[in-house]
Amino acid sequence: NQSNIAVWSTNLTGAVRSPPVAELLPNGNFVLRYSETNGQDILLWQSFDYPTDTLLPHMKLGLDLKTGNNRLLTSWKNTFDPSSGYISYKLETLGLPEFFMWRNEVPIFRSGPWDGTRLSGIPEMQRWKDINILYNFTENKEEVAFTFRVTTPNVYSRLIMNSEGFLQLSRWNPTLSEWNVFWRSSTSDCNGYQSCTPYSYCDTNTTPNCNCIKGFAPQNPQEGALDNTNTECVRKTQLSCDGDGFFWLRNMKPPDTSGAIVDKRIGLKECEERCIKECNCTAFSNMNIQDGGKGCVIWTKELADIRRYADG
Repeated sequence: NQSNIAVWSTNLTGAVRSPPVAELLPNGNFVLRYSETNGQDILLWQSFDYPTDTLLPHMKLGLDLKTGNNRLLTSWKNTFDPSSGYISYKLETLGLPEFFMWRNEVPIFRSGPWDGTRLSGIPEMQRWKDINILYNFTENKEEVAFTFRVTTPNVYSRLIMNSEGFLQLSRWNPTLSEWNVFWRSSTSDCNGYQSCTPYSYCDTNTTPNCNCIKGFAPQNPQEGALDNTNTECVRKTQLSCDGDGFFWLRNMKPPDTSGAIVDKRIGLKECEERCIKECNCTAFSNMNIQDGGKGCVIWTKELADIRRYADG
């Protein structure tokens, strides 16, 4: 600042062999780099690794396994105060990787795991293609990350975690010089985390919205239907670990995968066989629905935060 006091710096250490260059790239990434004698640019630091409330095209949201850096979105404190707020959108990797929205360390929304085509808890993502936005989820030895890009030249888009608790996808309108909101997440009408109790699912097409899974019933029979989110569902008949079977739940957002067992090598038939042998197994599914389905996910804990969709 004007008193020659540093107000911001990177935490880089080590010798730099040539003069570093700071550059603002056309995609919005601010990079610190230096050039080797062979013409190769060595990246020292980049702003894309440290998102604030905004995800731009080609930015990665998620975990860099080489550095351990988990790139997350954090809201502004309020509409006028850009300091870090109380709501974040972050990748969690216990079980299957999926994004959670947190308000003051309390989960308020779960994206659902990537199912090969989209994040399973955000079916509206399919509509993003209507405005020429393609998205991808990468999981390999180097990273577990979500990214998106715009396929139309000179069209600008951004995904924001706003201070009110909504993820918001907007597109720039050059005629009006303003951002138009194309999609906004919600935490109402079955979208909120654990809108219903474990072993029940939320369905906006039923009244009430909460329904016990087949084989389960309200803990208090006098309550009848699940009239609120506090009614507990209990198993009608206890498992015997001998001769038990499964009931298909279709068009579902899979239960919370925290602690789920994942095996990418086997298919659904082997997954069922493995689940039936484990007395504490409560459910199983494919981890990827493409090409007839592949991979295996096994739940051994309570089934929570399930939602039924009209289709998909």
